[in-house]
Amino acid sequence: MSTIELRDIHVTFHEGGKTVEAVKGVNLLALDGEIFGIVGYSGAGKSTLVRTINLLERPTQGQVIIDGEDVTQVRGAKLRELRRTIGFVFQGFNLVGNLTVAQNIQFALKAGGWKRDQWRDRTLELLRLVGLEDRADSYPSGLSGGQKQRVAIARALANNPKILLCDEATSALDLETTEDILALLKRINRELKITIVFITHQLEVAKQVFDHVAVMEQGRIVEQGETFDVFSAPKHPTTKSLVGRFLGISLPSQLIASLPAGELVQLTYRGDDALEPLISDVAIKRGVSINVLHGNVEYFGTRPIGVLIVLISGDAGAVTAALADLKSKVLEFHVLDRAKIAAGATTTEAFADADGADNAGGAVAGHATADRIEAQQAQEEAR
Repeated sequence: MSTIELRDIHVTFHEGGKTVEAVKGVNLLALDGEIFGIVGYSGAGKSTLVRTINLLERPTQGQVIIDGEDVTQVRGAKLRELRRTIGFVFQGFNLVGNLTVAQNIQFALKAGGWKRDQWRDRTLELLRLVGLEDRADSYPSGLSGGQKQRVAIARALANNPKILLCDEATSALDLETTEDILALLKRINRELKITIVFITHQLEVAKQVFDHVAVMEQGRIVEQGETFDVFSAPKHPTTKSLVGRFLGISLPSQLIASLPAGELVQLTYRGDDALEPLISDVAIKRGVSINVLHGNVEYFGTRPIGVLIVLISGDAGAVTAALADLKSKVLEFHVLDRAKIAAGATTTEAFADADGADNAGGAVAGHATADRIEAQQAQEEAR
């Protein structure tokens, strides 16, 4: 296992007389044996950042520290030795088309200095690990996308790396195949004790496998912490946008005209709160009608995040009291502007409290800097 620390990483490119800052002052800590995710939209700088870990992209400024050692400036034999300890899984598989599955893996074994008489046993061991022991003599053209990615994972593990980097490793796969690959990576992480850094724009991936996550936008990390905390209580607009798209909460504009009078509210709740009969309790207590118009619940690991859009109607005083009750119990609370939704706005765009100054419950997303440094120190003391 390995700890990865990036300190004040900058990556600058000079193209066509222009200076492009792809990564700007990133600080990141991935602890031994965890799956650390980097999430963001295309062009956020995720791939450039992850390539600094194995120095495929050397930082313009900053430090790359692996297991407490600054490796930023290593070159030659030391660089080759470093890269043997870091496997890389690409989005596009990067298999050699005129080599068999076994030969693709053996290409990595040769580069890693394995003796030829060890190749066969090691190749079969890796193919068993990824469930392709019967495809050793197949060519990439005869494999499905999921099988190609399994071969790519086997090849990345050929030299017993301590770290595995995955660059959008599932984005070219269908949903079922993605779930199979994620299950494989979780098993590899658990059984081989490999630290995994996985970049993606898919929250479907994040919710299943990430222990901690960093959200990137325009070359910077704008939010980070435990995956559940970050996505259940997003603070930055980019994180909120990712979560909003993932949960898929919306109301058709034509519905608004047919709704009875009352307050239209969006509620976000998480963890055990998602399992409480909150709506019915408040309705009975305050003597109001609460109709659920739309809802969605997603599980991050075993912990749920839920979003509901409800219509609360009744006596004005009772409605006000019900709103106060709900606000005190949920993670986030937003009154929605009917006119904006009727005009085609999304629910997020229709927040009547758009400044966000008075919409939050007690929970906040963790940024987990100090506590993760303490965790790193504890790991080092335990060695």
